[in-house]
Amino acid sequence: MLLPKRVKFRKAQRGRMKGKAQRGASVSFGDYGLKALEPAWITSRQIEACRVALSRKMKRDGKVWIRIFPDKPVSKKPLETRMGKGKGAPEFWVAVIKPGRVMFEISGVSTEIAHEALRVCSHKLPIRTKVCKRPDLEA
Repeated sequence: MLLPKRVKFRKAQRGRMKGKAQRGASVSFGDYGLKALEPAWITSRQIEACRVALSRKMKRDGKVWIRIFPDKPVSKKPLETRMGKGKGAPEFWVAVIKPGRVMFEISGVSTEIAHEALRVCSHKLPIRTKVCKRPDLEA
């Protein structure tokens, strides 16, 4: 699973997911990409599940780019704990995703396999997505 080696601060505030993605909104590396249509936190487990699904569907052919990284710690307090006594310990890591962000890219496979692989990948995510292709790619 993905997580940072070091962080400046152990615990982070929740923040907001206002607006559209400023960067990473176009397919840059591969031929086809999976674009987010809703804002969400994507956990490192969900990213790993997508990676496995993509590589299995593509039969380890072609190349996969993961364009998101979980660098935000999410903390939780233990169950049945009274209020107070500070913030809980970091439990897992998330990537903050805004609408329009291209999360995964693939290349080196046919159009049908690419669409099917990205469709299976989208089932592993808690948000609506769409498959997009590089603008200069011929139909």
